[in-house]
Amino acid sequence: MAKKNRTKCVGILTSGGDCPGLNAGIRALGKMLLKYNISIVGILDGFTGLIENRYIHMGLNELTGLLTQGGTILGTSRNKPYKMPLEDGTYHDMTGAAIENYHRLGLDCLICLGGGGTQKNAYHLMNKADINIITIPKTIDNDVYGTDVSIGYDTGLTIGAEAIDRLHTTASSHHRIMLVDMMGHNAGWLSLSSGLAAGADIILIPEIEYDIEKVFDELLRRKEHDKRFSIVVVAEGSKMKKEKIDKKNKGNNKKKNKNNSDKVFFPHKVPESELLANRIEKKIGLETRVTSLGYLQRGGIPTPADRMLATHLGTRAGEAVLNGDYGVMTSFTKGKYVLIPLKDIAGRKKIVEMDDPLIKTARCLGICLGD
Repeated sequence: MAKKNRTKCVGILTSGGDCPGLNAGIRALGKMLLKYNISIVGILDGFTGLIENRYIHMGLNELTGLLTQGGTILGTSRNKPYKMPLEDGTYHDMTGAAIENYHRLGLDCLICLGGGGTQKNAYHLMNKADINIITIPKTIDNDVYGTDVSIGYDTGLTIGAEAIDRLHTTASSHHRIMLVDMMGHNAGWLSLSSGLAAGADIILIPEIEYDIEKVFDELLRRKEHDKRFSIVVVAEGSKMKKEKIDKKNKGNNKKKNKNNSDKVFFPHKVPESELLANRIEKKIGLETRVTSLGYLQRGGIPTPADRMLATHLGTRAGEAVLNGDYGVMTSFTKGKYVLIPLKDIAGRKKIVEMDDPLIKTARCLGICLGD
C-alpha cells in the first residue's frame, strides 16, 4: 500500500545506448503516475536535455502505442553531467546546470533509464544536491550490477541466436568457418548465451583471455572429424593472450619492426574478430568469414520477455515514487522485483564469473572457450 504521496511532478530520461524495451518501460511508468495525477516531464536526449532544459510534457496520448516500439521516444545520449563536450573539443562540468533545471522544472523526482554509466551519473547528481532519483536498468550487455537481467538483454540474445541459426546453413553449404562478432562491451553475457542457444562451437568472451593455439586446435580437430563447418562467436571485448616470442628470432623481429615499410597503419582499430579470422584462414586453410551484428542487436521490436520486464520495472519505479523510496534502482533479483540502493551499485559492473552456470554448461557440452 502506497504511503501518502506528495509528489506532483516527475521527470523521465533515457541515457546511454538505445535498446528495445525502453519505450515499454516509459509507458508503464507513465501510465501508473498519471493514474495518481502526477505530471510527467519527458527530458529529451538524456542528461544533455536536462542540462539544456529541453523537454516535453507527457500524457496518455504520448504513451499510446509504446509497448512494442523499439528505441526511445525521448532520445538518448552518452553525455555525462560532469563531463559535457563543448564545441572546441574540451569538456566542462555542467552538474550545476542539470540540478538548476531539475528545480526549474518543478520536479519532485527524476527517473533515469540506463545502463551502468547511467547508474553512476544518477548517483553523482544525487550526491551533489538534494534531489530525488530512481533508476531503471537497461542494456543488451546485461552488465548492470545489482540485477539479474536488464531491459533489452532478451531481445539482443534472441537476435544473436537467430543470426547464428541462419549462419549455420551458409557455413555448411560452403565448408566455411563463420565468425560472429557479438556486442556486449566488456561482458560476455550476450555472446555466451547466444552461442549456447544456437549451438556455437567456440565462444570467446572478455572474461577469458583466449589462447589462439587452443582455437586452432579445436578447429583442426573438427576438420579432422569431417565437420563441414565451425561457428565461432567472438564478443567485442574479447582479447587474445600474449603469444610467446621465439627468443632466437626476437632480435630479427625487432630489426624488421624498425623498418616503417613493414608497418600497416589502420585509420580505426581493427575488430578482434577480423584479426582472428585472418589468422585462422592462414593457419587452417579454410575459407573464413566474419559477420558483425553490430547495432542490429539493439534495434527493432522488443521481445515479449523484454516488454514484460520493462513493464514490471517501470511499475516498480512508480511504486517507489508513491512510497517516497528514492536513491534506488528497480531490480529483478532471484525471482523478485526489489529496490537496490544506488550507492551499492554505482561504478560497479556485472561480469561472467568462472563459476557461473553458463560457463559450466558450455564446458559440459565441450564448447571451446579458448582457455
